[in-house]
Amino acid sequence: MENKHLTLNANPVVAFLQKPANEFTRADIIRYVMENDIQMINFMYPGGDGKLKTLNFVINDLAYLETILTCGERVDGSSLFSFIQAGSSDLYVLPRFSTAFVDPFAEVPTLTMLCSYFDKDGNPLASSPEHTLHKACEAFREVTGMEFHAMGELEYYVITDEEEEFPAVDQRGYHESAPYAKQGDFRQMCMKYIAQAGGQIKYGHSEVGNFSQDGLTYEQNEIEFLPVPAEQAADQLTVAKWIIRNLGYQMGLNVTFAPKITVGKAGSGLHIHMRMVKDGRNMMVKDGRLSDDARRMIAGMMDVAPAITAFGNKNPMSYFRLVPHQEAPTNVCWGDRNRSVLVRVPLGWTADVDMSAKANPQEQPTHFDTTIKQTVEMRSPDGSADVYQLIAGLCVACRHGFEMSDALEVAERTYVNVNIHDTANEKVLDQLAQLPDSCVASADCLERSRHIFEEHGVFSPAMIDGIVAALRGFNDRTLRADMHGNPKQLQKLVDQYFHCG
Repeated sequence: MENKHLTLNANPVVAFLQKPANEFTRADIIRYVMENDIQMINFMYPGGDGKLKTLNFVINDLAYLETILTCGERVDGSSLFSFIQAGSSDLYVLPRFSTAFVDPFAEVPTLTMLCSYFDKDGNPLASSPEHTLHKACEAFREVTGMEFHAMGELEYYVITDEEEEFPAVDQRGYHESAPYAKQGDFRQMCMKYIAQAGGQIKYGHSEVGNFSQDGLTYEQNEIEFLPVPAEQAADQLTVAKWIIRNLGYQMGLNVTFAPKITVGKAGSGLHIHMRMVKDGRNMMVKDGRLSDDARRMIAGMMDVAPAITAFGNKNPMSYFRLVPHQEAPTNVCWGDRNRSVLVRVPLGWTADVDMSAKANPQEQPTHFDTTIKQTVEMRSPDGSADVYQLIAGLCVACRHGFEMSDALEVAERTYVNVNIHDTANEKVLDQLAQLPDSCVASADCLERSRHIFEEHGVFSPAMIDGIVAALRGFNDRTLRADMHGNPKQLQKLVDQYFHCG
């Protein structure tokens, strides 16, 4: 019997098979291929640079299709990850059927699936990005008894030739409409393709940043997702970046997720919202206020926040974004509805008022459970992040809060309820820890806190060693000061890291 909810699903594989993606089996994939004239299969998997890699298969016959779905294929791990030696580099990649989607860009009908890495013994690769996140979620569940959910706010700039008609007001693009915002059609097409690939989108809009420079127009946009289990959230963000870039290329648009592309203009972040769920209930709110468990979660992030930058701020330009007065955090603190803090508690519909009935007098008041919407938001990460490492690191930090005996005291001590950069708050500012100001400083922070991320076997020592080495390799401890007043050198840096993450 047809399920109307599944029929309306944007992912054509879900709609056709009439079952949610997390229930897909090998037989389902084979059926979809055979009944929809699918001629190719793509395996995709994140490499050490955070970008998706692709392996193409032509479907020769049913036996071969069954073979690749069952056995996966070999890949050269040393070409994908710096921590794998060439002498023992073979890895397996195995498709995860739940991630299946139809490639919107392929001329030949193609079904794509994300893959997991396995070692020579058939075990999940300990240092692979997606398995690290899986281990983090398992440890969180074991310690707290709750599920860790996440979602991202994906910000990006679209660069086009400058137009004179209906010019946008510089740095005033927030939620702007056409014709002043020019890239709404592109954003909506991206949203359509992301949804068809399984992405659970909350909304999209034009963002603050817009400016013209050297005959080009830069317009900032954002696509925000719905909170879902953390592993699914990472998959969705990774595929979304791939789709946005591909569609931009197809349409002749240049797109960047770079954290900073010029001084004095809005940078692009990758804010991550989180919540904890138990038996289908959001545990972030109790009796109309933020729950103690949510405060423990925040305390864990406060304790290791400087080290989180090692996962979420991966190149030197990240630290040109993390400066005061740019709606990007620099201090380790949290607060309600406050965009100057590191962790923000956004409005959560906790007033127990049916605003819809007030806006629409013809409607009778209802008792919709709005507590499902409450999250907390980490504001330091940006588009240079390895999404799997980042969400795994946040998951570890939130679990760590439940293992801290003084978590509630830490939460109380780091709470601020005003703009932290107001001159009246200088004494408060002096008492707060600071985020690192360079990749080298970030590596130092991770080194000091690595035991927390390695607990429960979540982050492998090899992965931590690799991240620390990569960050220190930038040798950027004094870079921000060195670049002051040197716009030409800064532009070279922007160009170098333009297509990061």
